Amino acid sequence: MIERELRPMRAVADAGSAVDRLAELYDGAAEALRQALERYLAGGPPPDATERLAFRYPELRISYRPAGPLPRVRRATAKLQAAGTYATTVTHPAFFRHYLTRQLQPLIDDYGIQIEVGLSAQEIPYPYVLEAGLDARGSAVDGAELATYFPVPLLSLVGDEIADGTFDLAHGEPLPLALFDAVRVDYSLRRLVHYTGCDWREVQPWILLTNYHRYVDQFVRHGLERLASGEEGFERLVLPGGISVSRAEAATADPAAVIAASPWHRHQMPAYHLVARGADGTMQGTSLVNIGVGPSNAKTITDHLAVLRPDCWLMVGHCGGLRQSQTIGDYVLAHAYLRRDRILDELVPPDVPVPALAEVQVALQSAAASVTGEQADALKRRLRTGTVVTYDDRNWELRFSQERRRINQSRAIAVDMESGTVAAQGFRLRVPYGALLCVSDKPLHGEIKLPGAANAFYDRAVSEHLRVGLAALDALRADRHGLHSRKLRSFDEPPFR
Repeated sequence: MIERELRPMRAVADAGSAVDRLAELYDGAAEALRQALERYLAGGPPPDATERLAFRYPELRISYRPAGPLPRVRRATAKLQAAGTYATTVTHPAFFRHYLTRQLQPLIDDYGIQIEVGLSAQEIPYPYVLEAGLDARGSAVDGAELATYFPVPLLSLVGDEIADGTFDLAHGEPLPLALFDAVRVDYSLRRLVHYTGCDWREVQPWILLTNYHRYVDQFVRHGLERLASGEEGFERLVLPGGISVSRAEAATADPAAVIAASPWHRHQMPAYHLVARGADGTMQGTSLVNIGVGPSNAKTITDHLAVLRPDCWLMVGHCGGLRQSQTIGDYVLAHAYLRRDRILDELVPPDVPVPALAEVQVALQSAAASVTGEQADALKRRLRTGTVVTYDDRNWELRFSQERRRINQSRAIAVDMESGTVAAQGFRLRVPYGALLCVSDKPLHGEIKLPGAANAFYDRAVSEHLRVGLAALDALRADRHGLHSRKLRSFDEPPFR
């Protein structure tokens, strides 16, 4: 641990000044690390212990010492649970400016907190500031040699103990200010680039997750139409591999050609971003991530998306209908989950309830009514609300005799492989969540997914389903204030969302 006098904290007066100071310190530390690495690769000396003191993330620290009882604050975020000192390290503060100020300002207004900023004891791993440069240079220096002189990613320092409530504090250490510290965020930012094929800075705060590539075709078509419409705020459509279509290009762009130009097949979970900004300059667009099939993928991508603190993620995928009255193409609005995915059993045990979020449920149902044009009883026949079973085994039908009783007891109306995991991850990582699924087969009633029937279903249903998901996000975007529910807070929640 670096002694406190080597990392002095400086008091700042307001949220904007705090972010400015964080950015100044981060930029200085990253540049010092880059220069030292450049020098070493050019044959110069490695950094000594004193120089390495500069390769550190900035730290944001707040103190609250009330003279009386804590204010009664009803919101779910930017809220203090107790008096004390709270701290976190921060990476890329300029990018996260809006998030940081939106968390700090209410704490200043309601609690009168004191803010300090300085360098932390946490070193910045060199790949997080210079990975692309090393690849381009083709240096003969191997990773083991660099690790001798430069900070490297250490898995022992990356974890979700704060989010999972399993952290231990040494005596005198501050309480956690945020769910994720800088090294955890940087780890996930690099993973996002690897899995999605896009710069993490392009990820939008409103996210659709799907398990079929056919949704990509419709999303690209929608994005081009939205850009070409001239609607204020929309800037570009970004595809894997850095392919970008501007507003000026959208009117004449061919969706099939745009998709073909992108090397999406090189990436495990390709992402597509309709980039938009609000009047205040903040990101307000929508991202679609094709996560593929299975709960492992669902957990992997949401582990990493969560560090960007998105406003919401929704699963819009396919499911098997379990009720005789359902028809291929009907919708299932997940209200509860029977989690048989097993991927999160140690982190969110299956006996922990994952609640439905009212704002999301209302938005999805209203969007379905608006897009389909169906109301009242007609909508009820088309859209059912109930429990979804999420399995880790795509061939669960082969052991139906063992699963039949549990499915029956749960009153489940559909089965899939991702939505329960997506919801549990949202609950665990405090990201509002929901799932609207489309019935693509009825395995218990003789309507299994065969090639001919599946293709007919896809052609008819995918476009409408995606439009429902997009309409739901539009509604939530227009009134996001009640979205970050207190249902997601723990009793020892960090102040920042």
